[in-house]
Amino acid sequence: MQMSAALDNKVDKHQAAAVGVKTALAILDKWGASPEQSQGILQLSRASWYKLRKDPAAVALNHDQFERIIYLLNIHAALRTIFDNPENVYGFMSMDNHNPFFSGRSPLRIIGTGSFGALYEVHKRIDALRGGRW
Repeated sequence: MQMSAALDNKVDKHQAAAVGVKTALAILDKWGASPEQSQGILQLSRASWYKLRKDPAAVALNHDQFERIIYLLNIHAALRTIFDNPENVYGFMSMDNHNPFFSGRSPLRIIGTGSFGALYEVHKRIDALRGGRW
């Protein structure tokens, strides 16, 4: 009985990861991320990125990659809360931002470096726009 539960849990995590990858890649596409930016943000090799674009079910994420996807999904959710129109929901990440942290750079450019800290900081600032608390 315990073996079956463990197997079911592993299958559920794999399915969640596959859905997360597919959703994250779609969001990154709508934000206008280049393949190189997407690879950096998700910490995927070029070969893995192309493989997952073809078949998200082929996913085998490590903990860091899974967390990155969670941050992307949360950024997207915050943008959907802040903005009513799709142009801003999907365009905000590629717009130059002149607030102090961004210094004229777009959020996508910052997270495109692949730094987990940059992803966290961008998430924190966008979440604060919707009233999120840190």
